[in-house]
Amino acid sequence: MRAEVQNTVTEIEKSVDLLKQRLNWETAEFRLEEFNARVEDPNLWDDAEAAQKLMRERQLLVDAIDGVKQLETELSDNIELIELGEMEEDDEVIAEAEAAIAALAITAAEKELEALLDGEADSNDTFLEINSGAGGTESCDWASMLARMYVRWAEKRGYTVELQSMTSGEEAGIKSAAYKISGHNAYGWLKSESGVHRLVRISPFDSAAKRHTSFSSVWVYPVVDDNIEIEVNPADIRIDTYRSSGAGGQHVNTTDSAVRITHIPTGIVVTSSEKSQHQNRDIAMKALKSRLYQQELDRRNAAINEAHESKGDAGWGNQIRSYVLQPYQMVKDLRTNHETSDTKGVLDGDLDGFMAATLALNVSGKSRADAQAED
Repeated sequence: MRAEVQNTVTEIEKSVDLLKQRLNWETAEFRLEEFNARVEDPNLWDDAEAAQKLMRERQLLVDAIDGVKQLETELSDNIELIELGEMEEDDEVIAEAEAAIAALAITAAEKELEALLDGEADSNDTFLEINSGAGGTESCDWASMLARMYVRWAEKRGYTVELQSMTSGEEAGIKSAAYKISGHNAYGWLKSESGVHRLVRISPFDSAAKRHTSFSSVWVYPVVDDNIEIEVNPADIRIDTYRSSGAGGQHVNTTDSAVRITHIPTGIVVTSSEKSQHQNRDIAMKALKSRLYQQELDRRNAAINEAHESKGDAGWGNQIRSYVLQPYQMVKDLRTNHETSDTKGVLDGDLDGFMAATLALNVSGKSRADAQAED
């Protein structure tokens, strides 16, 4: 086997070992046996809600265990193919097996990252809010660029994106927008994007072609699923209705059907501007419960609190990432120092590298760097 291929095999084996450590392999297999025994209980569906929760937990465990076993099987099979090809001097068989191992290395690295998404709400859907900072039209345009970037990222992952509300800028762009992004681990991947994002470029709105700096803030919080109970006292909220408008001043509706809910004790404000006022109340209330749940997560977990401490003002003090388009091109995360000169790719939704770097930095437990340091 060529040295380069052997190195790839070693990397895959390290990924498999790390995945087993994260799963507590022997305990995971024992838990699966317990789940399987409970699934056979004829009285399981007497409590439908508990049964559904059990089935979801079981399926997540089955997927995790099967994923590791599949990696091991495919790696073993292709190593055998290479050995067979070398014995028979069949270069075609060797080339095919080497290509399969190279592809397997990518899969193993992705699974290794996903294994780090083990926070309490990481597997949930997520809400994502974008708000323009000071700077008028320039900041509103930057907010719309960020919205496009996250929608592109979500679509590339096969996630579903729903626009919850949007306030247009006076001349261009948006003052604010809120999205619901649905898909497995949506919150886990996006949670590290909360913070202030800074843009430096030659403004297309400045006839003197001067360089401008703009800020917009991003806030990410998990969608509360049916298994999490959040009680909201009706006396603690104020509900206002208003007429909303979409991009370019086009009216979403011609009645006061948009809904704004203010949670008085915390000052949290959520909005929804679909056509139905009843639907907007439901959407806004769910968003409020999600925000309150996020606050509880922050109190209980110092690491998460550090990553999501506050939206703060969209200005210099709370920056997490800088996007420079002129005089040079560079996107740099100020927490991890991860950077790339491919600004177009990033603004088109190529964010996985930044998310992975932040995840590896913030996650509790072992990262690849920890594992390599112990070798």
